Amino acid sequence: MLKIGEVNPEHFENIFTITEKDVVITEKQIAHIKERHPQDYERYAGYIPQIIKEPDYIIEANKPNSSVLLKYISENGEYFQLVLRLKAKTDPKDYRNSVISFWKIAEEDR
Repeated sequence: MLKIGEVNPEHFENIFTITEKDVVITEKQIAHIKERHPQDYERYAGYIPQIIKEPDYIIEANKPNSSVLLKYISENGEYFQLVLRLKAKTDPKDYRNSVISFWKIAEEDR
């Protein structure tokens, strides 16, 4: 498990009550991202902390306690989508805010 960023609780106040700021990513999820979105993790993982801290849009996902974060990175003119599972008050103590998936949004999908 690798700490990869921190959420800003104010960004989620209309959707969730944030119980902790730290966000992690597991080796299992890194493997998932690499399998589903080849080269995106290696090329763009450095943007993940910025996407988590300063998303342009936050959409409640179809899974419990999860959000989709969208971000435009101006330095390379790319759009990204990240699925974030947030720790809920009712979750077991060892749960963390965690990245579920991440990918660059293709031009035709914008």
